[in-house]
Amino acid sequence: MSRTIRLTTAQALIKFLNQQYISIDGIEKPFVKGIFNVFGHGNVLGIGQALEQDPGHLEVIQGKNEQGMAHAAMAFSKQKLRTEIFGVTASAGPGSANMITAAATAYANNIPVLFLPADTFATRQPDPVLQQLEFDTNGAMTTNDGFKAVSRYWDRVQRPEQLMSSLIRAFEVMTNPATAGPATVCISQDVEGEAYDFDLEFFKKRVHFVDRRVPTERELLAATERIKASKRPVIIVGGGARYSEAGESLKKFSAEFNIPLVETPAGKSTVTADFSNNLGGTGILGTSASNKAIDAADLIIGIGTRYSDFTTSSKTAFNYDQTKFLNINVSRPQTYKFDALQVVGDARESIDALYQRLTGYQSEFGDNLATWKAEWLVERERLHNINFNRESFTPEISGQFTQDIMNEYADALNTEFAQTDAFITINDTVAPDSIPIASAGSLPGDMQRLWNPVVPNAYDLEYGYSCMGYEVSGALGAKIANPNREIYAMVGDGSFLMLHSELITSMQYGYKINVMLFDNSGFGCINNLQMGNGSGSFNCEFRTIDNQIMAIDYAKVAEGYGAKVYRVANRKELIAAIEDAKTQTVSTLIDIKVLPKTMTDGYGGWWHVGVAEVSEKESIKEAFKAKEEKLKQAWKY
Repeated sequence: MSRTIRLTTAQALIKFLNQQYISIDGIEKPFVKGIFNVFGHGNVLGIGQALEQDPGHLEVIQGKNEQGMAHAAMAFSKQKLRTEIFGVTASAGPGSANMITAAATAYANNIPVLFLPADTFATRQPDPVLQQLEFDTNGAMTTNDGFKAVSRYWDRVQRPEQLMSSLIRAFEVMTNPATAGPATVCISQDVEGEAYDFDLEFFKKRVHFVDRRVPTERELLAATERIKASKRPVIIVGGGARYSEAGESLKKFSAEFNIPLVETPAGKSTVTADFSNNLGGTGILGTSASNKAIDAADLIIGIGTRYSDFTTSSKTAFNYDQTKFLNINVSRPQTYKFDALQVVGDARESIDALYQRLTGYQSEFGDNLATWKAEWLVERERLHNINFNRESFTPEISGQFTQDIMNEYADALNTEFAQTDAFITINDTVAPDSIPIASAGSLPGDMQRLWNPVVPNAYDLEYGYSCMGYEVSGALGAKIANPNREIYAMVGDGSFLMLHSELITSMQYGYKINVMLFDNSGFGCINNLQMGNGSGSFNCEFRTIDNQIMAIDYAKVAEGYGAKVYRVANRKELIAAIEDAKTQTVSTLIDIKVLPKTMTDGYGGWWHVGVAEVSEKESIKEAFKAKEEKLKQAWKY
């Protein structure tokens, strides 16, 4: 009996993917859900042929934009807590290059996605082929070398037999919590169709076991001592806590010892917003409650966080004269940040082990947590009820427009709707288990501060890379992961224009999503940044050459695709649109006209940005001086 099977390299790839399983906490399931594709030369005759012949259990989905489909794959894996993935394949040249941005987004967020970019010829005989770049000093380099910087694992397969070791290593990286992220396997296009006698052992069911790492006795003893020595510890809940499914353990730990929880974008919804000690997002996008707790802290317990600048307010959030750090993470390098006491271990296992050792401990926060949270809820209600006044209206953010400009926007967009009012209205109207998706612009601040998840794992703010264009694509991925729940892409007009092609894919395959398009006619977030640091409003508003505000009918765009659309400019219209959208079976888009400068801002956060050191404007000189003064509070390494 033959112990080999003759297959093309691409056929062997698909057969292998069908046999990959993952096992966590004794639960075993297939690891690869399917393949997103945009076929072209380099993959249609290889991987395309193999999928047409026998896809096995893999769901094959035709993308409309390579970056968009790869972002959908990332969002799927994120919503599945990294226990399932999609592969993505595109043609050689620009098709594969389009996926590099999405690979970077997955890398920054530690999300596994299998990238399968088509490559040039291994034989080099027909070089330079269509869409191939030529490098005078390196005949082996192709466009796909660009994936090296944004992949946790990268390889190029130029012989069929290389596929076996390459895939095994790629799956080890993707299923390892400490290294999880995108794996890129480039396959030369001639090799995709080349046959080889593969060993049958390669195609046997392979189970990738994810074992929860338990901290050492030394680590637990040191961590226990540090917590007991503190009076006001604060836990920063990062994405690692969410992927560890540590929510219930965190609630128990926090309630027992009266330790507040504050959230990073990746960690939000690990614990629901209605938990008494959950003070919400922290840092630049933080609530007043969370930032007050951080300011008072004498110990920061970072659980599964990489301490991005938005979480740490560019390393100025903490009082370094009084505050020490304790970091719990499956990644040893991450535990070293802020010169912390390092605990390398699974978030849930680590929390449970420490809980047993802290009997009798109580923080000294007392009733402060309840007071700070109540104060924030009052502020949230104020933001919900902002009313526009054409005579005297003070926008929420600094660097505000003049009243005349605000009135101009109100007239051009035919709206007096504040963005904060619209945002909270959505949160209060959608079903409790709905999942919002956001990524870039001013909406992430509103997401972190104002969205209150009441169901665990019901939130996706991609802020590891803050990639514009993720929102609509991510909504598709989240819907594939949760077909029975409503998904809402929270997207600004600027980000919608960047990329929304997978809205069409959602309708093609019957994955209903809802696009909540906030239109303030411009790149409002960056306009806030420039004006808040002394510059004028320059090239961020959407104005015509004769300086007229552009009023775009985005609903008509989506209607042309076949979506159910709505146009709203006040709370009543928005509620009616959401309620009707719930009854639809096709994807929807709600075109929400909102006033600029009515998003959330402030509450103690600060962002270190590159303000010009030399300028003719006094306002920029003052902004530079203020930045230099603030940096005196920052951590230096």
